[in-house]
This record gives sequence, structure tokens and C-alpha cells, in this order.
Amino acid sequence: MFKNYQRIKFSLLPGTLISLTLLTFAFVLFYTLYTSQENLVFTQIEPRVWLLLKFTVYQAFLSTLFSLVVGMLLAWSLAHQAKFRGRSWLVALFSSSLVLPTLIVVFGLITVLGRNGWVNQVSLYLFDYSFGAYLYGLGGILVAHVYLNASFASRSLLHSFESIPKEKYKLAKSLNFTTFQRFMYVEWPVLKPTLLSIASTIFLLCFTSFAIVLVLGGSPAYNTLEVAIYEAVKLDFDIAMALKLALIQLGLTTLLVVFSANFRTHISNLKTATQAIAWEEKREVKYLQRGIIFLFTLFFILPLFAIVVDGLGADFSKILQEKLFIKSFFTSMGLATLSSIITLLFAILLSDAKRNLSLRYRLEDLPFSKLFNIVLSFSGNLYLAIPSLIMGLGFFLLSQRYEAPLALWSTVALLTANVLMSLPFAQSVLAPAMQRTAQRYDRLVFSLNLTKIQRWVYVEYPYLKSSLGYVFALAFCFSLGDLGMIALFGSDEFSTLPWYLYQLMGSYRSSDASGVALILLVITLSAFIFLPKLFGGNHVKD
Repeated sequence: MFKNYQRIKFSLLPGTLISLTLLTFAFVLFYTLYTSQENLVFTQIEPRVWLLLKFTVYQAFLSTLFSLVVGMLLAWSLAHQAKFRGRSWLVALFSSSLVLPTLIVVFGLITVLGRNGWVNQVSLYLFDYSFGAYLYGLGGILVAHVYLNASFASRSLLHSFESIPKEKYKLAKSLNFTTFQRFMYVEWPVLKPTLLSIASTIFLLCFTSFAIVLVLGGSPAYNTLEVAIYEAVKLDFDIAMALKLALIQLGLTTLLVVFSANFRTHISNLKTATQAIAWEEKREVKYLQRGIIFLFTLFFILPLFAIVVDGLGADFSKILQEKLFIKSFFTSMGLATLSSIITLLFAILLSDAKRNLSLRYRLEDLPFSKLFNIVLSFSGNLYLAIPSLIMGLGFFLLSQRYEAPLALWSTVALLTANVLMSLPFAQSVLAPAMQRTAQRYDRLVFSLNLTKIQRWVYVEYPYLKSSLGYVFALAFCFSLGDLGMIALFGSDEFSTLPWYLYQLMGSYRSSDASGVALILLVITLSAFIFLPKLFGGNHVKD
């Protein structure tokens, strides 16, 4: 055991140090929030806070439920309709929902479904009837959440469908199962564990949703805790209320993260299979599946198409010369690049430390290994417990206590939020991949007595390069599209592209907003597609 420890101690210590740093940051943040309160009594919570809490939970529950239902129907249809041209590109497009900036999605949905959107215009022209401002309120929040999360759920569930052995389908067919019986006895047992994982992730994302609720909420009646914190700080400057709401949300999200830890599965960056299931569907079932694929594809593509159409009509010569746009562009690109590098480094070192505690011939048998592994995992998932707006409130309070240039505080705050936001997804991709490399090559590496650098160059990188490229692209896109932290620190002196776009939307400069939205969409999709190629791997393959 001591010999094993000597071999791997240098891969255990950096990850442990990063984990302790992240946990220390969480403690400092919580301590700052807690000590900033003045006579805050949590046993006397106003009715308004209860209403905020009720609506936050209610919309997160409905969003999760609808996203899972739509995602499962789409995955079921794609799994049983594998023989159509462009399927792999369609699945890859659905995968991009994970990195699409939420403000871009909202902008596209407003263009298509808003009061003056395409749907209302067509309805007025054909039937002289308008659906009104139905997009604003709970309905709009649910539509936007389903747009983003159903496609994410369908991608994960599609992998579960395709992992089912074909022999099971052949056996079910020989037993003359109906389509419903096939689903209940062959497919549902495989989908159930993945559904729990996806449900916990989607619920947390919807519970802490900010940009969607901020723009589509429409009134205080549809505010969530996250938006109420923003309004208390930015609009009312009611720090006491913001602190109360932040501590309530922090406690709830921490409980949710701990409760859902056992449900989590890994995010895969592998291509989906195109091998057809050995079961010819009945004609009506086949039409139903194709109809589901067509309708969701139309629902997914139309807002993106609307952004392109409206964006092409913008005056780019004017936009590209705006000083605030130029400043926002370079700030976003610089922060995204730096946060991607830091995220990749942290994820590698944390995953390297975690595998030492998960392999029997390393340190798995030590008494503290399981507890230590849980601590490492929790530190990498801090963002799910501490959303960016609560983090931003903590940095805002620290900036009031310790004098430093606001640009410095803003940069540190955004970098921290972007890294912590990307880290859970980065670990989900890298941790299982790095564990597989250890299981496959450890004995060979130990017998050849390779150094850490030699191991990385000749063993780790060739196996991990596709995953590394995918993680870098994810972190870059997450950072590029985040509106949470910048909502508290944004100003004319410090701005990012999402904040600049939000300002344009708020000042009704629709044409300029369309142009900036198109620029942000092109950068995000280009980064998601092409950045993995820099590492010698490709996320989107057929």
C-alpha cells in the first residue's frame, strides 16, 4: 500500500489542494453572507418570501416534468427511427442546447412566439386572431426551460436506448410484445436510473434559473428566488432581503445537491449509434415517431432561424464600431478563454485524485477513501449548490469590505463563477474517462516506470484528447453565455456580450440586439464545433 501511495502521491496532492481551496472559498462565501446580516430572523419569514419559494419550486417541478416527458418521447422516436439522412447532425444540434446562451434562446423565442412574433403575425394574417402576450409568465418560463432541457434529456436518454442489447429486442419480438409492452419490460428498466439523474440535474438548473425568469417572468408574481435576489441588490438596494433570500436558497440547493448525488450519471461526448433496432414498427407508430421528431426539430430550429433572419438585417458596420460592443467582445473572449483553461486544469487534477480513491490496487481500500472521494466530488459540484447570483452577492459584499478596483473584483468574480459553473460538467466527462485509462494502462506504466510527463504524453493525452476538447468547448461556451454574475457587476466600464445584449433588449434597440444575438450565436456554435478539433478530437461525428 505504501509503495502504491508513493507512486500516485503526486497525482493525489494537487487535486486535494484544489478541493480544499474550493471548499475554503465556499466557507468564506457562506461566512460573508451570514456575518453581513443584521438582526435577520429566519423564523419570521414574510409571506412574500414564502410565495417566492413556492413559485420557484413549482416552476422547477413543472419544467422538469415537461422536459423529461418531451425528452423521453424524442429519444424514443430517434432510437427507433435510425434510418434517415441527417440524423447524426440533428442529434448534434440538440446537443448544442447545453451550451446555447439562455438569453439567445429567450431572444429567439420572443421573435417566434412573442406578442409581435411570427406565430401571432401568421395567426393575424390567416385568422385575424392574436394569441396575445402568452409568452410572458409561467407559460413562457416553461417553454424556454423545455426548449433547453428536453433536448439535453433526449441526448442522454438516447444513449440509454442504444445501450440496450439487441438480443432483448429480438426476444421481445419473438414473444409478440406490443409497443407498450416492449417499452415497459425492455426499455423502461434501462431508462429509469438515467431519468433520476437527468431529473435531479434539470430540477437544479430550473430552480436556479435566472435569465429566462428575468426576461420572461413578466411580473413580480412570477419571480424566483434568484431574480428576487437580483432585484433586491440591483434595483432596491435592500441588502438585508437579498441576504435572507440568498441564505434560504443556499440551504435548499445544498440539500438538493446532497440528496441527488446518488442519482448522478456521466455526460457522454461520444457519438450516438446509427444501427437500427431489429424491430419494424407498425405504420401508425412509425408515423407518430416521425411526427414527434419533426415537431420538436421545428420547435428547436425556428428560434435559432429567427435569430439568423433578424440578425442579418442588422447594421453590423454600426454595431462593430460601438465602443461598448468592442469592450464587451474582448472581455467575453478573454474571460471565456482563461476560464476554460482553468476549468480544464482543475477537472484533470480533481479527476486524477478521484481515481486514486476508486481503484482497488491504488487507495480504494484505505478507511478514508470513500469519504475523501465524496468530498472531492462535492467540491467539484459547488456551483449546483451555490448559483452564480448568490456567489455574486458574496463578491459584492466582499468588495464593500475590502477596497480594490471594481474591474478587479468583477474579473475575479466572473472567472470564479465561470470555472465553478463548468466544473461539474467537466468532471462528468473526464472522471470516468481518466478512470478507464488507469484501469487499462496502470500496470504497464508502473512496470515501465514512466514519469508523470511521459505518462501524460504517451498514455493519457492520446486517450483523452477528444474528451479534453469537448470539456474546453463546454467551458468556453458556458462562460461566453452566462448572465448571472455580470448582472450584479455589469456596467459601461465592465461589460460582456450577454450583458450588452440584455441592455440593448431593455432599451428597445431591437435591430442592434438582433445583430449582437447573431454574433453571439455564431461564436458559441463555432466554438462548440471547432474548439475540440484543436485537441485532435472531434465531438460531432457520424
